Amino acid sequence: MENTTIILVVMIVYMLLLIGWGLYQGRKVKTASDFAIAGRKLPGWVAALSERATGESSWALLGLPGAAYATGLMEVWTAIGCVVGIIVAWVVIAKRLQKEADKYQADTFTGYIAKRHGDAAKWIRLVGSATIVFFFFFYVGAQFLGGGKTLNTLFDIDRSWAMLLVVLLVVPYTIYGGFRSVTYTDVIQSVLMIVTLIITPIAGFLYLKGFTADVNYAHSIGEALEKAGPEYSTMMGGAVVDPESALGKVLMDWFPNAPDMVAGLGSGIMIAVAFSWFFGYLGGQPQLSMRFMAIRSEKEAKIARNIGVIWTVIAYTGALYIGWLGIAIFGPNGLADQETVMPRVLTTIFPPVVSGILITGVLAAIISTANSLLILSATELSENLIKPLSKNKSEAKSLLQSRAITAALSVIALLIAFVTPSDLIYSIVGYVWAGIGSTFSVVILLTLFYKPFHGKAALATMIAGLFFTLFWIGSGLDAVVSSRIMTFAVALTVALLTTKLLKPTKA
Repeated sequence: MENTTIILVVMIVYMLLLIGWGLYQGRKVKTASDFAIAGRKLPGWVAALSERATGESSWALLGLPGAAYATGLMEVWTAIGCVVGIIVAWVVIAKRLQKEADKYQADTFTGYIAKRHGDAAKWIRLVGSATIVFFFFFYVGAQFLGGGKTLNTLFDIDRSWAMLLVVLLVVPYTIYGGFRSVTYTDVIQSVLMIVTLIITPIAGFLYLKGFTADVNYAHSIGEALEKAGPEYSTMMGGAVVDPESALGKVLMDWFPNAPDMVAGLGSGIMIAVAFSWFFGYLGGQPQLSMRFMAIRSEKEAKIARNIGVIWTVIAYTGALYIGWLGIAIFGPNGLADQETVMPRVLTTIFPPVVSGILITGVLAAIISTANSLLILSATELSENLIKPLSKNKSEAKSLLQSRAITAALSVIALLIAFVTPSDLIYSIVGYVWAGIGSTFSVVILLTLFYKPFHGKAALATMIAGLFFTLFWIGSGLDAVVSSRIMTFAVALTVALLTTKLLKPTKA
């Protein structure tokens, strides 16, 4: 049997089992609350594994290894920012958010914020839900794009057909079982993802030691990074800033006679941009915060915290190593698309059956995030925008409505994936991390820990974060300083100013 056939058979078996498991869990969904947040009764271990599978997506198995392949040690700063952000989220925010969601009986992310800030509840639901749905169209599209890249790399399937296939795999059990099906299938996918990220670096290390120089670019990661040059082998990116880049041109205008200052300042900005992923994890990613909100007790929240932190440290270490492993095997210029480094490494160092199982981990990451984003978007629309206008409040109608919206959003997200201007998952996710993560992190942090913060300030922060992100990216300034940093700074400034300048409406 040919290698690609073996891999295909393995993936088909896995996906059939996964879909069956998702449909089985969906049988327990009886109400709109079950569909939206599993009745806030998730065990801690389920919430933790689901949150990690959802949080990492195609970003950790395609985007991050691809960035490590393209930039070498410089990408460590991105990993540090993400890991620190995730740890802070689990240690500082998760338990508090779980208690708040239970107290206010919140079934959606913006529903919690609205109930917490009753003085502007209606507009918070409207603006918050619309903002989330808008940005998540692109985020879901990025997952479909990641699936298309993976299947195209493995089986030479046209990327458009491959994306359509991913949709057909994701949507059925997501529509049927909602949040409950998604979280319990996430558990399986999270385990497969972490196994992939542990086994591949170990096998890759042994692989490099067993081959001659004319087969591989280098015998070790260290040798590969050194051969690739200082841009790859130092965490400062070799202190090299391309003078023709947007950042380089701005700095050269500021300091035309100080090339050393330009190089040093440029590298500092590049490091800050890489670390800026930190801000999006501070409660501002609704698909992750919903896992915190769904945990059934404080005791289970502690269990979830420990699992989430350990998983994260292992996973990010493995993802970086796989990217660098790609440099050692293929050389720094050996791949036409940097984000195919993971499947290319797997098919190179493993026999077909093993690589088929592990590559399924890539699809697992994509599917776990795509279905979580679809559920979140559907429930935000249904519970916060459509249901309040509906005269029929029956549970049966609400559940049917949520399922229908999930299906419709899947089609729209697929269409966006076809026409999106960037085919880099890393870039697309980065934009969402700014518009949603950096904006709502400010809202959640101040809601939980700053008592004077009120509804009008929360609403102003959402609007400011949305429009500033669109302006910053649309103007091209994101190429100079990341919108993730700038949006967080602007949103925080607006939040603090409006808290002082605006008076909350008395209930």
